[in-house]
Amino acid sequence: MSGIALPRTHAPARRWLPFGDRLFRILLAGAAVMVLALLGGAALAIFWGALPAFRHFGLAFLTGLAWDPVHRDFGALVPIYGTLVTSTIAMLTAVPVSFGIALFLTEVAPVWLRAPIGGAIELLAGIPSIIYGMWGLFVFAPFMADHVEPALTAAFGPLPLLGVLFDGPPLGIGMLTGGLILGVMVVPFISSVMRDVFRLVPQALRESALGLGATRWELVWRVVLPYTKSAVMGGIFLGLGRALGETMAVTFVLGNAHDFSASLLMPSTSIAAAIANEFTEADSDIYRSSLIALGFVLFAITFVVLALAKWLLARLTAEESAR
Repeated sequence: MSGIALPRTHAPARRWLPFGDRLFRILLAGAAVMVLALLGGAALAIFWGALPAFRHFGLAFLTGLAWDPVHRDFGALVPIYGTLVTSTIAMLTAVPVSFGIALFLTEVAPVWLRAPIGGAIELLAGIPSIIYGMWGLFVFAPFMADHVEPALTAAFGPLPLLGVLFDGPPLGIGMLTGGLILGVMVVPFISSVMRDVFRLVPQALRESALGLGATRWELVWRVVLPYTKSAVMGGIFLGLGRALGETMAVTFVLGNAHDFSASLLMPSTSIAAAIANEFTEADSDIYRSSLIALGFVLFAITFVVLALAKWLLARLTAEESAR
């Protein structure tokens, strides 16, 4: 055996990519890194501007109710509360409507009607938010004050628990109106995503379910939704992110009052509205830093919401792959 020469094993030669492919890969990697750098830079810049407020007020800034520019006393609880309440109202109204629109366009509407309605929805998505705000202030708010809010107060006011939510004068502007305006704004985004993913359901699955005797509702509930639930959740959280950061529309109809109230009919404010209204009037460093701190809180809320959405989507995808 010692006289037998064993063949030498050579490492495979490294395959060099052409210059164009290498350049393309470098450009793509640079674009990805730039996105992370911009996100981190924006977060760092906002945090740096908010640092004086966090040092001065500490964690009490997040739980404080006061907003007194004269005495330099600021708290973020009312804007945070207004942001979360209006966004919740927006999603409670927008998700069922968007679901109905998407189902109508994919399952019920005739072919000749789908294109006009789909174009109208996309047109709504392109309307500037300030137009929604003006419409809400001059048209929707008076309608709410004259017809909707008195009826809600009369119907739910005497009830033990719900009465607190609908207590107060029918002003027309307030958290309920702001949430409904936000709901109208996010409907085009959510319904467009749902419509597109509902179209991706294979026709063979639809025909198989109908051939087995499924009704239209059973087809949607047992075939369409399970097949597209990950994308539907992504569209819902996309609309939620849009609602959390909306500025001009809610500024017109929210009332811009730093008063904490459990009633949905009373004026309030949101983080974005407070920054837009008061940033040019900030006459002190701590005032300006407090407004920037509000922006950092909004950034953190949005980041947590989108991270939660990503986690839910990954979990749904893993569950589907395990089946």
